[in-house]
Amino acid sequence: MKNANVQTITRSAIRPAVIMSISLAMFLFAACESNSPSSQQDISGPVSEARTVNKSVVSLDAVSNLAVQTPVNLGLSDGFAILSYAGITNTGSTSITGNIGASPITGASLTGFETVSSAGTTYTVDAAGPVGYATDATMLTQAMLDLTAAYNDAAGRTSADIVLLAGNLGGQTLPPGLYKSNSTLEISSGDLTLDARGDANAVWIFQIASSFNMTSGRQVFLIGGAKASNIFWQVGSSATFGTTAVMKGTILAYASSTFATGASLEGRALARTANVTLDANSIVKP
Repeated sequence: MKNANVQTITRSAIRPAVIMSISLAMFLFAACESNSPSSQQDISGPVSEARTVNKSVVSLDAVSNLAVQTPVNLGLSDGFAILSYAGITNTGSTSITGNIGASPITGASLTGFETVSSAGTTYTVDAAGPVGYATDATMLTQAMLDLTAAYNDAAGRTSADIVLLAGNLGGQTLPPGLYKSNSTLEISSGDLTLDARGDANAVWIFQIASSFNMTSGRQVFLIGGAKASNIFWQVGSSATFGTTAVMKGTILAYASSTFATGASLEGRALARTANVTLDANSIVKP
C-alpha cells in the first residue's frame, strides 16, 4: 500500500507538468507556422503574379527586381512647374522655378502673384494675367492636351510584377518600379525613401485611384542616384501636401493640388480639371 500511494502521488504530481509541456510545444509550433514564408504575403515571388503589399511589409528587400519603367512623356507640359485647368491661387511669399500656366481659364484666375518670385514665364490665354505674363493660348491648349495624354499614359501602365499598395507609405524604402493603389494613399507615419540603386535612369510610377495626402513635416528622400524628374504620381482625384512637407516628383492630378504653408516640391504640379493652391511654397521644376 505504501508503494501504491507513492506511485499515485507521483503520477498526480507530474500530470500538470506533462500538460504544460504539450501546450508549450503546440504554442511554439503555431508561432513557427505563422512566421513561415508560406503564411506571409509573398511579394518577391514569380513576376507572373501581381505583388500585394501593405504598409508594414513594403521595403527595398521585399520588393526587388521590378520591371523597368520608361519615363512618362509630358510633351509641352514638361516645361511647366505649375499647369492648371482652373487657375492658380497664391498666398504669401512663394518661389517658383519653371513656367506657370492656366488653360482654358482666363488669366484673371492667377491670383496672389504679387508675392510670387518666378524664374520662368507665366503664360495665360488672354490679356488678363498678372504682371509680366505672356499670352499664348495655342501653346497652352496643346500643353493641356499633352497633360491629359501623360495622365492617361501613367494611369494605363501595366506590368507583370506591378506592386499593389495600401494605406501609408511612411517609413518605407522603395526601388524603381510600377506601384498601384486602388484607393487613397498617403505619406503620414514617417518619411518615404526612393532608392535608385545607382541607376540614374531609374523610374517610379505611382498609380493612385483616389486622393493622395502627405501630412505636415513629412519628406521624400532620394538616394542611390534617384532623380525627381523620373518620379511620377498619377492621382485619381486631388493631392494635398501639409505644412513644411517636402515632396519629389511630377504630380499628375486629375483634380486639384493644394500646398499648405511652407510645403515644397521638386517636380511639377499639373492639375487636369481643377486648380492649384499655394501658400508660401517653393516649387522647383527638375
